[in-house]
Amino acid sequence: MIKKEELTLVTEWDKTFPKSDKVDHSKVTFVNRYGITLAADMYVPGDKEGKLPAIAVCGPFGAVKEQCSGLYAQTMAERGFLTIAFDPSFTGESGGNVRYMASPDINTEDFMAAVDFLSLNDRVDPDRIGIIGICGWGGMSINAAALDTRIKATAAMTMYDMTRVNAKGYFDSEDSEEARYQKKAAMCAQRLEDLKSGEYKLGGGVVDPLPEDAPFFVKDYYDYYKTDRGYHKRSLNSNGGWNVIGCESFINQPILKYSSEIRSAVLLIHGEKAHSCYFSKDAYADMIKDSKFADNKELMIIPDAVHTDLYDGGDKDYIPFDKLESFFMENLK
Repeated sequence: MIKKEELTLVTEWDKTFPKSDKVDHSKVTFVNRYGITLAADMYVPGDKEGKLPAIAVCGPFGAVKEQCSGLYAQTMAERGFLTIAFDPSFTGESGGNVRYMASPDINTEDFMAAVDFLSLNDRVDPDRIGIIGICGWGGMSINAAALDTRIKATAAMTMYDMTRVNAKGYFDSEDSEEARYQKKAAMCAQRLEDLKSGEYKLGGGVVDPLPEDAPFFVKDYYDYYKTDRGYHKRSLNSNGGWNVIGCESFINQPILKYSSEIRSAVLLIHGEKAHSCYFSKDAYADMIKDSKFADNKELMIIPDAVHTDLYDGGDKDYIPFDKLESFFMENLK
């Protein structure tokens, strides 16, 4: 028997973006195959009737649905799609009694559970479902597309491959057996400390106060997560971060192994000046290499944009919503 956890959901509008009067908003829940109940905001176009194309949105890694995934979902609903923005397992308003853990498997399943929910919704055409993943959930969305044949179109925005960055460090600067061994040894030691103390130690969110000599990408994250621009009280990155051991299994589990076998359409969008742009460039190259399905894959680079500009548009409306609308309209016919 599939049972839902009892979740306490916020009823007031507590997003980092204004509410649109063009869509109907409600809170919904659904269960993944691990029995974890996920919380989502659903946005339905106010002027549409009948069955609609649908999109599930998640990310960034360490964010909540009240931040940029909700902005994406609401905006795409204004453009004619039924959308949900959901909190992944163990975060935000979603269930999972150990908080702030991440898993390549469970978080890929979260996307697939979102597709389950949309497929069974009376307002959705189950043959016209797509997904959008932002930052770390960009990589998860591609992984989900490689596994879930019901997904007809995937957009990965300002993508991170979380298995790569955990195993190799930023810019692959820690790509050695010794560096990985030291990371694993430290996490194994931390597991015992957590058990002895009776609680999981948090790794810390975005550093605050910001050091003067912080790398640009750290300043970029600070500018979003630690200011009025994007701060949210339930966001891991805005506050205490993931558990120290929260991403332990990512070190050993590449998620994009079979991306070249994705038959459905995939659009990767990244900022030209984003520190993370190499993730999308390399993921796209791997996706089309020796692939029979390369014709419906695309990499779009946004001139001058940095990583978080694709979270909320930055100061120049960098998010190409017209492109996203045409991509999903074309592939969710």
